[in-house]
Amino acid sequence: MAEILSQKEIDELLSALSTGEVDVAEIQDQAEENKIKEYDFKRPNKFAKDQLRTLQIIYESFARMMSSYLSGVLRTYCQSEVVSVEPLTYYEFNNSLPEPVVLNIITFNPLKGSIMLAISPDTAFSMIDKMLGGPGTSIDKVRDFTEIELVLIERIVRNLLIFMSDAWSNVIDAEFKLDRIETNAQFAQIMSPNEPIAIVTLSIQIGETEGMINICIPHIVIEPISNQLTTKYWFKSQVAEESDKKKTNVISKQLGSTKINLRAILGETYITVNDFIGLQKGDVICLDRKVDEDIDIMIENTKKFKGIVGLKNNNLAVQITNIEEGGL
Repeated sequence: MAEILSQKEIDELLSALSTGEVDVAEIQDQAEENKIKEYDFKRPNKFAKDQLRTLQIIYESFARMMSSYLSGVLRTYCQSEVVSVEPLTYYEFNNSLPEPVVLNIITFNPLKGSIMLAISPDTAFSMIDKMLGGPGTSIDKVRDFTEIELVLIERIVRNLLIFMSDAWSNVIDAEFKLDRIETNAQFAQIMSPNEPIAIVTLSIQIGETEGMINICIPHIVIEPISNQLTTKYWFKSQVAEESDKKKTNVISKQLGSTKINLRAILGETYITVNDFIGLQKGDVICLDRKVDEDIDIMIENTKKFKGIVGLKNNNLAVQITNIEEGGL
C-alpha cells in the first residue's frame, strides 16, 4: 500500500523541488528501478495466480466429496479442506516428505504423465486403525507399512480417484488411475528435480486425529489445458441448469453403486436352548408361516416388499409380489 503524505510533507517536497535540492530525474530513475523484478531461471514460475485459484476450486470440491466418503467408510467424523495451493519444484516437495509416507502414483488420462497423492503417516495409520475396528488413533512409533495395510489404503485411494475425476469434470473429462504405491520418496522420481509443480495441501481430520494430504501436479502434465485453468473459463462454462443436472447425475451415480443388504425371511420361530442343543439331522422346525403364504423381504432392517419363493435356472429365488406401504 502506498504511503500517504501529510500536507506538511507535501509542502516540504514542493519546496525542495523548487530550490533544486531534489532532482525530478532521480525520482523517475528510482521509480523505474522499483519496477524491475528478479527472476530465478532455476525456479521458473510457470503457474499463473488464476490457474492456482482454479486448482483450489477443483480440490475444494474434491475435499467435500472426500469428507463425505471417508465419514461413511470409516464410520466416524471426517473433515477435509484445502489449506494452500502453491508453486514449488519437485525437488523441494520430495525433500519435504516424511519417511515412511504413502505416495500414490496416479496416471492423469487423457493427459500424458502422472500426478502424486501423498498421505501423511498419521493419517494413513488412523485410516487403517479405523478400518480394522480400532478407535482411529495413530501409532506412537513410526514404522514401515505392512502389505495388508497398503492394500487397505489402496482400496480407499481407488475410490477417492472417482471423486477426483468428478471434481475435474468442469475442466476436462479426466480418468485417474492408481499406478503404484511407494513408501519411500526416493523411489518415486517421476520427473526431473527442477520441474515446476503445484502443491495442493489438504488438512484432514479423522475423529480426533489430524493429518495432511498433499497432491503434486506437475506443470508439464497440465500444460495442454493451461488455458482452461482460469476462473474466467471456469465460470463461463458453468451454466446453472447444466450444473444442477450434472450434480444430480453424480449423486445418482454414487447412490446407484451403494451396496445395501437384502434379506428374504422365510419365517421365524422360538425354541428353547435345550431343544437347540438337541437338534439332529432330519429334525423338523415349524415356522410361523404357511407354505403358500408370502414372505417378508427386508432392506437392511426395514420391511419393503412381499414375495414368494421359487426356482430360477435351478437356483433358489424370490419373486416380488407386492410393495409394502411406504416401501419406496
